[in-house]
Amino acid sequence: MTTERPAAFDFFGPRALTGPELKPGDAAPDFALLTNKFKTVTKAAYAGKPVLISVVPSLDTGVCSKQTIRFNEEAAVIADKVAFLTVSADLPFAQARWCGHNNVATMATLSDHRDMNFGAAFGTLVADFRIESRAVFILDAEGTVRYVEYVPVAGQEPDYNKALNALHEVLGDEVAA
Repeated sequence: MTTERPAAFDFFGPRALTGPELKPGDAAPDFALLTNKFKTVTKAAYAGKPVLISVVPSLDTGVCSKQTIRFNEEAAVIADKVAFLTVSADLPFAQARWCGHNNVATMATLSDHRDMNFGAAFGTLVADFRIESRAVFILDAEGTVRYVEYVPVAGQEPDYNKALNALHEVLGDEVAA
């Protein structure tokens, strides 16, 4: 049975999100996403390392672009300790082009376009448009969700400070932001 959360995301009006609403303490669901070179990557590829997952509707929009660039700047500083991922339903070709144009090389951009399994598992699927909603997830090294933010409006940025503070808590660092 598929969970649907009515009016959970505003994208040209209220839209339902398909999938569960994850909470801190939940085990992160598995996923299969495509790299920019069409290789399949799963959650297992990041086992043993904390992961920040930034989810966006499309890299080709202003807010999504800004969000990805912002987290890429953080990734450049601590990528040795944390995997930084951006997930969207954009085609891998588009993601690769966007990364090249925006000098995003540290943060991996991964595509859910094939079957939207990430969106359905993480509760970010906007089925009406076959895109992802905006969200941020932080997983610890064991794959447990430690931070979640489902951003309710497409044009709103996530709370970067809260997300990065939560990430530094997972890492055991002094709170940076």
